[in-house]
Amino acid sequence: MQNRIQQLTLEVVANTTVTEQHLEPDTPVEAAFSKANGFFQPLSWRSLTIWQDARSYQILFLGCFLVVGISTRDWSLRPEVIGAAIATCLTTQWLAVSWQNKISPLHFLFLSDFQTSDSDSSLGKPPIKWSLPSALITALGLSLLLRVDHVTTMMLASTLAILSKFVLKIRGKHVFNPANFGILAVVLLTHDAWISPGQWGEDGWYALMFAGAGALVLQRVGRWDTTAAFLGSYALLEAVRNLWLGWTWDVFLHRLMSGSLLLFALFLITDPRSIPNARTGRLIWAVAIAILTFILRNHFFITTAGFWALFALSPLSVLLDLVWSAPRFSWLQPSPPLPIAETAATPNTAIPAPYFQA
Repeated sequence: MQNRIQQLTLEVVANTTVTEQHLEPDTPVEAAFSKANGFFQPLSWRSLTIWQDARSYQILFLGCFLVVGISTRDWSLRPEVIGAAIATCLTTQWLAVSWQNKISPLHFLFLSDFQTSDSDSSLGKPPIKWSLPSALITALGLSLLLRVDHVTTMMLASTLAILSKFVLKIRGKHVFNPANFGILAVVLLTHDAWISPGQWGEDGWYALMFAGAGALVLQRVGRWDTTAAFLGSYALLEAVRNLWLGWTWDVFLHRLMSGSLLLFALFLITDPRSIPNARTGRLIWAVAIAILTFILRNHFFITTAGFWALFALSPLSVLLDLVWSAPRFSWLQPSPPLPIAETAATPNTAIPAPYFQA
C-alpha cells in the first residue's frame, strides 16, 4: 500500500507543470528552502554559510588587493593605519546597530543571535553579526583609497563613513556610499588626508586582476550593468575627445587602463545599498556619473573626479527610485529553482520556491 502511494505521488509531481520564476537580481527573497532528509524546510539566518553572502567575496578580493598593492607598489601605508580603519569601522557599526535596536552594546558579546530591526528578506531578521561584513568592506575600501598622515584621521574617516549609513538615509536607503563619504569628508575637514588616483599605475596585469575579481563579485551581486554603463559611457567620451584632439590611441588606452579607475568602477559605484534599485535607474545614474567625471577630469583637471562625481550624484539615486521602483537589494540572493527530477526524488516533497545554494 505504501509503495502504491509513493508511486502515485511521483506521477502527480512528474505531471505537474512548473512555471519557472525568473527573478531579477534585486528581487527580494520571497521564500527560501533547504533540502534536508527529503523535505524542504525554511532557511534561517543561522543556517546560512559564509559563501552565500556576496560580501565575503568582496572582503576576500579587497583584502588581496591591499596585500598586492603594499607588496608590489611600495605604498607608504602603515599597518597601524589599516588596523585603525578596521577596528574603528567594526566598533562604530556595533555601537550604531546596538543604538538603533535600543539594546546594550554588551548584549552583542553574549547574545550573538540577537536580531536587528532592519530586515530585507523573508528569511527573518538577521542577527547583529550579519551587519559587520559591510563595515569590514568599508574599512578595506578606506585603506585602499585614502592616504593619511595620522592614525586619528583614518579613525575619523571610518567613523563618519559608518555613521553616514545610519544618519544619512531615506526610506531605509543609504544616500551616500559610506567609503566615498568618509574619504571626501576628511579630505575637506583635515589637512593630512588625500586620494592618490595614480597609486596603481597603468600596468595591464592590474587591470586584468581587477576585471576578473570584479566580474565574480558583480555576478554575485547582480550589478554588472552599472559598471558596464559607467565604463562604456566614459570610454565613449574619451574616444570622442581623443579623435577631436587628433591624439594617438595610445593616449586613449593610457587613460582607461588606470587601476584606480577600474577599482572605482568595479567596487565603489556598485554598492547595491546606495545605488538605484531598478535597472533603468542604475543605467541613467551610471551614465550621469560618467559624464560628470569626464567634465571634472578634462575641463577642471581634477584627478579625483570620479569620487566627487559619485558624491554629487548620490542623492539622485533616491529620486530615481521614486520614478522607477523596484524591491530593495538583499545581500543573500536566490538561485534558480530545482529541476522537477530532483523535487520528485522523495514523496511528500513540495515543489519549492527559489532556494539558496550551499
